[in-house]
Amino acid sequence: MRSRWTILAVLFLARFGMAFQFESIGALAPVLSRIHGFSLSEIGLLVGLYLGPGIIVAIPGGAIARWLGDRRVIGYSMVLMLAGGLLVAVADQLWLVSAGRVISGVGGVVINIVMTKMVVDWFTGREISTAMAIFINSWPVGIAAALVILPLTESAGGLWLSWATTLAVIAMGMVAFLALYQPAEDAPAPSGGLRIVRFPFAPLLVSALIWAFYNVALATIYSFGPAFLTERGFGLSAAGSMTGVFMIALALSIPAGGIASDRTGRPGLVITAGMLSFCLLVLTVFAVPIWVGPYLLTMALFCFGFAGGPIVALPSRFLPPQSRAFGMGVYYAIYYAVMMVGPYFAGAFSDWAGNASAALAFGIGASALGLLGLSVFFAVERRAIAA
Repeated sequence: MRSRWTILAVLFLARFGMAFQFESIGALAPVLSRIHGFSLSEIGLLVGLYLGPGIIVAIPGGAIARWLGDRRVIGYSMVLMLAGGLLVAVADQLWLVSAGRVISGVGGVVINIVMTKMVVDWFTGREISTAMAIFINSWPVGIAAALVILPLTESAGGLWLSWATTLAVIAMGMVAFLALYQPAEDAPAPSGGLRIVRFPFAPLLVSALIWAFYNVALATIYSFGPAFLTERGFGLSAAGSMTGVFMIALALSIPAGGIASDRTGRPGLVITAGMLSFCLLVLTVFAVPIWVGPYLLTMALFCFGFAGGPIVALPSRFLPPQSRAFGMGVYYAIYYAVMMVGPYFAGAFSDWAGNASAALAFGIGASALGLLGLSVFFAVERRAIAA
């Protein structure tokens, strides 16, 4: 039996490939506009199409994993990621590129759901918050890597080299997973058929909403942060760099939050501290511009990122092994539904108010809703366990 940390490293690498592929369109947007003539709205459509299938695929994806087995479903899903990525690489028309993004997105969504369940299988009752913090960190790390690597490969060898690099990252993750992954000892065997299993729905719903509100708040930073900072007097380049530094600092802080939750045994306290810190970002509106950057960096490095691992570990508290795959499918269906509309409403609120600060205020409201949801979660969890 391999070490659970080896398994976590394999899952991290595979999900890193998902994040890398997701961000490939954004990282190469100027090149795609120049070569294929895609408008910014079309670029935005291609970005959103990757996660859009999650609303439809999440629940059946979890059920199919329960039926066929985690390892087989992950293998098929990564083949879809490669197939969709290859179609994107060879296509030059929007509808074909869109089809490639949907195909690869279906695979990416399924691995996100099933691999989260795998982490729960391996770490429940042990360092679950730490493991989840490391696992979810593959997302910002993969995005940051794509933003750095893909423009360099395009400059060195053209667009084809960037697409080849993306496919190679996914292929490496797939090979590592198929070669090294083993199911945890207490993981349920494939059921041999599709079936819906019972699980405590109320705590699952609330925990999914907390995770969604946390990510909506974060999305207001990386989506509207540059616009907000330019309103505060920064140049476009400086605003983009500061937003990027915020994401890097966030990636560094996420594992620390997981460790703190496991060591103290008080995930609620760590989540509360992290989400309260985001509410304090309202102070950036009143801060002297020279202090805005350091303040954002401090919030990312020491506060907001702490909440990520403990939040995504909440379902491990009440989902039994036999219902984890299906339960996590429901969990992510709720998450993707909120994430599809949350950033849109943040942008609409900003348009209505006439400034990007309104989007940040929307994010603060989302974080506050997450805090409210946390108090509800512990109440409904106690009732579900008692029942």
